[in-house]
Amino acid sequence: MFHSSDRVLVAIMNNRRDFETARDEGWYRIPVKHAPPSATEAAVLAFYFTKAFGDEKWSVRWYSPVRGHELVRRRDMFPDEPDHPRADEAYYKLQLGPVVQLELPIYSLRWRRLTFITTTWDRFTAAEEINDLYASGADGVFVTLKDEGYWPEREFEIREGGVPYTVDLAIQCQQGTVAIAVGDRAAPPDALRDPDLETVRRAVQELGGEQPGL
Repeated sequence: MFHSSDRVLVAIMNNRRDFETARDEGWYRIPVKHAPPSATEAAVLAFYFTKAFGDEKWSVRWYSPVRGHELVRRRDMFPDEPDHPRADEAYYKLQLGPVVQLELPIYSLRWRRLTFITTTWDRFTAAEEINDLYASGADGVFVTLKDEGYWPEREFEIREGGVPYTVDLAIQCQQGTVAIAVGDRAAPPDALRDPDLETVRRAVQELGGEQPGL
């Protein structure tokens, strides 16, 4: 049905109403001002459930083929809410095919703040957990750390000295977080940059060991 390189957009699903709209009415909305470049290029839209979904939270369980998109205002989608503060804001309205359930959910091993994730169909179908969806220059380090028994988070948000950073990899430990930067990407001053495995191992031990996931 899909090719291995087809674009998959994983979107945050914050409430049941939006999921029911996607499932029953066949569309999903993304504010233009927050939309990733892949919003209009995705062949597949997948849904990451937040805590609003109870026992199904922090996981991807459903996806849908994208049939097309249009640019609309919020008031066009919700004519019964003309006075909504965002009534005149622009949205991409993605037209969806049937919603399909994954055979095995893709879990986030820990709570973390996510935005959109852009991935490919082959990564999506092979993923065992959320971090398997990402693709970047940190792939090699990520695989090495997982092979050593670690569970690093990818594209992880850190704030240090009032400055926000998104680091390539992060290992959440009992007494803090080991941040890892690959290449010349901006990172906190104490981040490990292109570290070897032994450097990572020592840093994790100094912070009391890795925090367990699910």
